[in-house]
Formats: sequence, C-alpha cells, structure tokens
Amino acid sequence: MNAGRTIEPTHRYRNNDKSVGIGNAFWDLSEENGLAGIVAELDDGVLRTGEGHTFVNFSCCSYLDLDSHPRVIEGAVEALRRYGVLDHCIPRSRVQIPALLELEHSLGELFSADVVSAISASAASAGLLPLIASGHVGDGERPLMIFDKNCHVSMAQTKPVCADETEVVTCRHHDLDFIEARCKEYSRVWYVCDGSDSLGGYAPVAELAALQDRYGLQVYYDDSHSLSAFGPRGVGYVRSVAPAANDRTVVVATLNKAFGTSGAAVLLDGHPKRTLRVIERFAGAMSYSQPLNTAAVGAGLASAEIHRSEELPALQKRLQEKIALFDAHVETAQSGSTFPIRLVPMDDEVVVEAGKRVFEAGFYVSPVFFPIVARGTAGLRVMMRAGQTDEQIRDLCSVLVEVGARPAPATRTEPGA
Repeated sequence: MNAGRTIEPTHRYRNNDKSVGIGNAFWDLSEENGLAGIVAELDDGVLRTGEGHTFVNFSCCSYLDLDSHPRVIEGAVEALRRYGVLDHCIPRSRVQIPALLELEHSLGELFSADVVSAISASAASAGLLPLIASGHVGDGERPLMIFDKNCHVSMAQTKPVCADETEVVTCRHHDLDFIEARCKEYSRVWYVCDGSDSLGGYAPVAELAALQDRYGLQVYYDDSHSLSAFGPRGVGYVRSVAPAANDRTVVVATLNKAFGTSGAAVLLDGHPKRTLRVIERFAGAMSYSQPLNTAAVGAGLASAEIHRSEELPALQKRLQEKIALFDAHVETAQSGSTFPIRLVPMDDEVVVEAGKRVFEAGFYVSPVFFPIVARGTAGLRVMMRAGQTDEQIRDLCSVLVEVGARPAPATRTEPGA
C-alpha cells in the first residue's frame, strides 16, 4: 500500500465532507420511504406511478402551469419545423441561427433589458460570476465579492473560482450592516444573493437599491422563483421593486419555473456591447457549443407572447388566490406573502415520516433538510400553482395538520368568504 502524503482540505469556500456526510443520510431515508427517485406519468394534472399510486404534485416550480400550456407546446413544435434543426451544436460566437437572437430580442422587449440567454441559471452564474470577479463584467476593477450565506448553490459553488480572481467573503443572510461597512471600506463591492429564494422569501431589494445609490454597490440577483409569477408582464420581484436602469444590477432567472419553458435569461442594463461580447466568448458554459435548442427557443417565444396578453395577470391572480387559500388553513412563517412557497416546519427526526404520510394520502411535498436548509430547521416545502384546485389545497392542508402543521388562526378565512 502506498504510504504517501495525505491531503487536508482547507474547506475555505465549501465542505463536501459536511454536506454529503450529513445530508446524504436524509436523502437515503427519503428514498427508502418512497419520497425521492419517484417515477410517475402525468395525466390531467395528476401523477401516477407504475404501481398505480396517484398523487398531486405540490413540489413543482411551474407556478403558472405554463409548461403544459398548448401554445407553449405548439411553439416548440413550430420552431422545430421552421428551422429544421434541434440543436445547432457550435459556439454562438462563431455561427448561430436567427432563432436565439429572436428569443433574446423578444425577452429584451418584454423585460425592458438587454438579454443574454443560457441553457440554465446555473450555467449563467458559473460563467458570469468569475467575470465579475475579474472586473471584465464591470469597469475593470476587481471588486470585493460578498456572497450571501443562504445564496443558492448555483451561485455559492463559484466562490473558489471567484476567489482565484479577487477577494471573496460570506455574510449572514441579507446582512445590510455588513454590506454597508464593506462599501465604506472597498472602492468596488458586489453582493451575490437570491432575489427570491427557494424557501419562500424575498431579498431587501429597496434597501439594497439605497446602498447602490449611496455607495455604488453592485448586486447580482438570482430571481428565478419570482420571474413570471410576480410583477407587470412577469418581470419578477427585483425589477418590480427597483427597476434597473444602469449597470449596477444583474438579474439571472431560469425560464424553467413560472415562465414554463427551458433555459435562463440574464437581464442586463447599461453594459456596452464589448461586455456582451466578453460574456459570449468567455463565460464558461455560456460560451460552449450548447445554446438553447430550437424547441426551447420556440416555447420561449410562445410564452413571451402569453406574458404580453391579459392571460398572464389572470394566471398571476389565480396563483395568489391559491396561496391565500393555503394560508387560510395552515400557518407558516411565510403566511401573507405573495411568494408561492410555504415551509411547514418539522423536526429532523420526523420530517421524512411526515412527508411519507402526506404522500400516502395522495400529495407530494418535498422534505427539506441540511444542506438545503440549516441544521435543525427541516420542514415540508409546499409549492402552490395556478392550476391546483381549491379542493386539492383544502385536502392537502387537512393532511398537513394531521402530521403536525400548525393550523391557521380561526380569524383567518378563505378568500371571498
């Protein structure tokens, strides 16, 4: 046996030993109890496993149900017929078909921004954040990069790469005092966070905008969970609260959730064309021969047209009614928020068993545990959608209360009651 040197990791920016060592036990337990690795077919809004168990999915991010909208499906098919190719496999910096530019132009007009597309929000963050760290997306000066402690893994995983270009620190969740102190200390500061996070909360966008105006703070938001579901024409929470008109804000958002299609959009303002070319040429996976395929482009164009119609505010209103109906029956820390995610707190020891009982009753909600959430803050994550029926929501709430959820106060009534 080789008795050579062993390596002691620094764990300065990530710790797989901790994440896998603790989190994998929860995943194993979830799989053993039938709450992970589920295979099921969708039939008129209800899922059915091969064993015949039917359930309603309350853990799906398609908040407006646009992923199954007939116009979105037809848009994907029509684009394939129109362009005659599924995946034009060459970097767009060399050759591209007009489809991608057509989508970016449409999204740019819809969201009032310069839009660069990517195959996913993760790919966008992996490509953009290191360029921000080196000053190539910016004015050339390397900034201090502050990552929010709770920012999504798609952003957090870039810390080591960014730290090879500039100084990287992590702050407590939306610690405005820390951010302001660093703005006074450093000439350039970027703050990296979720505009809308996967556990049911919004960033303090107005307060951050004040710091941007006062100190020139720059903010990188992932606003994936609110795009389409929130704001006029679905611009999302960040751009509804503080519409960007300069280069101090970058918003990345997936098109896979409420937008109902595939890929991601990077929303930029005030950046010169040369910066867009740098992104196109050097932003990691955004630069490779894997742009959005033609079907995704066609679906995106169709969804964008729905966003321009009166159907979008009607869907947004219906979603808010479903959220309010849930809040009328189950109390959570998110009650009263417009956000479509609710976290029903459970002890680590019972969260998987509670999720199993809910699943057996015909509903799927995600048990969340470390490292998805901090240790000791496990729960069942519930996601509302515009297409869920009132009966389904009421029945789910009854089951959740049976497994330990806190009932809503008697003073809180159903919308319209």
